[in-house]
Amino acid sequence: LRPLRRPTVSPLRREVRAQFRLALPVVVVQVGLMAMGVVDTAMMGRHSADGLAATAMGNGYWFVFVAFGLGTLMALDPLISQAFGARDERAIALGLQRGIVLALSLSVPLTLVMFAAEPVLQLLRQPAGIIPTAADYVITSVPGIAPFLVFVALRQTLQALHHLRSIVIVTLAANLANVGLNWLLIFGNQGFPELGAVGSALASVICRWLMVLGLVAAAWPVLKTYLLPLRPRALAVAPLLRMLALGMPIGTQFVLEVGAFWAMALFMGMLADQPGMGPHVLAGHQVTMTIASFTFMVPLGVSAAAAVRVGRFIGERDFDGMRRAAAVAIASGALFMVATAAVFVSLPQVLGRLFAPDLPETLAVAALLIPIAGAFQVFDGVQVLAGGVLRGTGDTRWPMFVHVTGFWFVAVPLGAWLAFRRDLVPTGPWWGMAAGLGVVAAVLLLRVRRRLAGDLARLQLDDLPLPEEPAAVAAESDTRSESG
Repeated sequence: LRPLRRPTVSPLRREVRAQFRLALPVVVVQVGLMAMGVVDTAMMGRHSADGLAATAMGNGYWFVFVAFGLGTLMALDPLISQAFGARDERAIALGLQRGIVLALSLSVPLTLVMFAAEPVLQLLRQPAGIIPTAADYVITSVPGIAPFLVFVALRQTLQALHHLRSIVIVTLAANLANVGLNWLLIFGNQGFPELGAVGSALASVICRWLMVLGLVAAAWPVLKTYLLPLRPRALAVAPLLRMLALGMPIGTQFVLEVGAFWAMALFMGMLADQPGMGPHVLAGHQVTMTIASFTFMVPLGVSAAAAVRVGRFIGERDFDGMRRAAAVAIASGALFMVATAAVFVSLPQVLGRLFAPDLPETLAVAALLIPIAGAFQVFDGVQVLAGGVLRGTGDTRWPMFVHVTGFWFVAVPLGAWLAFRRDLVPTGPWWGMAAGLGVVAAVLLLRVRRRLAGDLARLQLDDLPLPEEPAAVAAESDTRSESG
């Protein structure tokens, strides 16, 4: 009898399996984080149109600045994943500790800009009746900045190490807590005061603290190896500045992207203040943005997995594996966005009713915008997937320049021209964004092709020799990695 042989698995199929095991929990985490905002929107939509509009405006202001800190901490993706591929435990520990130092440092200036919310919104000519509540929302959200950024530093490290179970559990638990806290604080149930939009912000702050404390507790067996002992080298100025230089272009890119979407909300606020319009224009925009952002979490999660896989292969000096990881990520994410685009175009009324069932004017606006959101879903997915691949290689400046061009020289001015010059109300800003996303996606794909054409060196923050590079470990280490 011939001995049974295990079927040979092709490198491409092995990469698909490995990336699926990593990407699935990352996507669950991204969707879970987004679900908190979706629940906030859905519950505010059942409270009042003015409250929903104020929440949209306040959350937009809060996140457009916090996105800088979030993006800057994405420098941990290539640093930790490449160190993991090279089996450099010291570099992993220094990366995580420096990430926490940066998170706490960035919280200070970000807190200061929150207190300027009301005059800034007035300067931007937002509806006068919404500004005070939106500003209160922003101020209430301030205590959640530091825990949010520390959570990001911990999350990026655990993702790069393929330890995701604790992040999934904590995220799901936070969603349950958010629903309960919103029910108590927005509507004033069980004797709590009815706080509306401010109650939604307070619920988010509490959940952000629960998330960071819960993640430290749940992942402590892994984290303690890298958090203890505290390394004085983690406070060295030169490596911190290098890490900041690597992360700031990502943070700037995030601000440019989030800021462009926030500019859309500002345009909607200006349109809502015109005769014959009203808060339902901004509320309908927020419903559409929430739906589009929810589906966007899938390619965003896949892009995070792509950054980890690409960075790990660079650390292992397996450049064929690096290219396979990039191809699998971009193809799978793009296919998902094609499917969601078809749903958006086919079922706008059904999707809108999920968030504004009792607000017919808001629903009417959302039904106009949702099909357009479907049209740019593919471009949006491709650009974030290509950005994740480039981030895994340590290429952060080039995508920033592409985002400047696509969002602020195409999307925003074109959207403003269509809305205020060509009277495409309220669809003009959305068509402008679709065009800008198309430009960004096309250029970043070309950059990926060029960047991955040759061999790449591992990133290094410290002026110390790198440890000896290991051989590629391929399937065995993938099997041992915890991804669920």
